[in-house]
Amino acid sequence: MIVLSLNIRGIRKDGKARWIRSLCGKENPWVTALQETRCGTYKESFITYCWGSSNFKYVQKDPIGFSGGSLLIWNPTIIKVNEAIEGEFFLAIKGKIEGIDPEVAIVNVYGPHSTPKKIRFWDSLEALISQINMPWLICEDFNEVRSQSERFNCEFNPNWANRFNDIINRLRLIDIPLGGKKFTRVCDNGITFSKLDRFLISEEFNQ
Repeated sequence: MIVLSLNIRGIRKDGKARWIRSLCGKENPWVTALQETRCGTYKESFITYCWGSSNFKYVQKDPIGFSGGSLLIWNPTIIKVNEAIEGEFFLAIKGKIEGIDPEVAIVNVYGPHSTPKKIRFWDSLEALISQINMPWLICEDFNEVRSQSERFNCEFNPNWANRFNDIINRLRLIDIPLGGKKFTRVCDNGITFSKLDRFLISEEFNQ
């Protein structure tokens, strides 16, 4: 299963659509999940350019002002989606993936920054996963870390990290180790680093 997940911080900036197209052409993903697109409804011609062909289906979530926005694109010859679910901070699709039983759910998350919204987001995500009995793949930017080692030169809140870890444990999710660099987000100042992006899968995917 090939999933491409990117926090792009503005899809129409600095040749990012061309970069996404290049990655899709190189990796040939089954699903591409984009977070923080920061623009409104896309024309299909623009998504076709990013995906690299007309063989796709998609769902999208508009940003609020100049923040957020997300897009899920998939190959319909491999994934037969029967339902799309939009939450305040996520997009999800459920369906049958070729060669994988049973049906699965894939979630594209862009987590909020403020405390009240974080509580609302985690509660809604936990309720969604608890109510639907199937394997889950969550590709996301939670805007939260699990330990102090995932922050450098920026504030670490152990209470939020503990809550994040509790949710992962309660939902029996597995944090897949990522290759490449230790941190996934570098702030504009160039000296503040965090690991905010990760893949979480339910235990059924690991069996």
